[in-house]
Amino acid sequence: MFRDSLEAGARAVAAHFDHVLSEAADLPVLHAMRYATAGGKGLRGWLVLETARLHDVAPERALWPACAIEAIHAYSLVHDDLPCMDDDDLRRGLPTVHRKWDEATAVLAGDALQALGFEMVADPRCHPDPLVRADLSLSLARAAGVRGMVLGQALDMAAERADTPLTLEQITALQAGKTGALIVWSAEAGARLAQADATPLTAYAERLGLAFQIADDILDVEGDAETVGKAVGKDAGRGKATFVSLLGLDGARTRAASLVTEACDALSPYGHRADALREAARFVISRRN
Repeated sequence: MFRDSLEAGARAVAAHFDHVLSEAADLPVLHAMRYATAGGKGLRGWLVLETARLHDVAPERALWPACAIEAIHAYSLVHDDLPCMDDDDLRRGLPTVHRKWDEATAVLAGDALQALGFEMVADPRCHPDPLVRADLSLSLARAAGVRGMVLGQALDMAAERADTPLTLEQITALQAGKTGALIVWSAEAGARLAQADATPLTAYAERLGLAFQIADDILDVEGDAETVGKAVGKDAGRGKATFVSLLGLDGARTRAASLVTEACDALSPYGHRADALREAARFVISRRN
């Protein structure tokens, strides 16, 4: 059920990207943008669509913020892969954008995807109420910027240059920004569209985002590049502190499983209507890529 829904959501978001970009100039940067948004699982966009469904928001409205968060996520990956950041050659099993084109095109494609994300949540077709659109835009800016994802990335880069590894508390705070902030925004989006209380979804997503990152750390140790779709073992090679290095593999798995239980419990106000979100939480720690 969940996997079918996830795939359907990814197809819907991809089709919406095609629609939104159909009138853009036929330049390398446009092709790089399409390339950067293709091939992912689409979990963040799916969270928007599913929480919108939970609040009886029309799918044609929910597609705008769903596509927006995938654009913001794709931009972050394009920039994260650059030589000045993580210097990665592979993403989703394919050459990274700067390898397929060049660094300048990758920078511009990332810039354009970031702008496109905010354009889509500000579009009147996303919601007729300008206050709702403003709330989506402001909250997305906070999640993506120096209070959220960018803060987490900056802390991550600083940790690589530090003389001592991060503590468990520090790495938890780092990942709450780098990985968690966009996941939290995605899960809250449906409630924001409906102007409803997002508190249970916030609690769910905070735990989901941390479990997601722990699963990533486990994959970096146990996975292989062909299956995972990107380089593995880089964290250990750099001596970076991760949930696995701090907790051990068994401890990391136990912590991730506990977080998933807490995430599912947070959804109790929605009853069985939130079962797909519960499946998503379990999927996050069982994935192989």
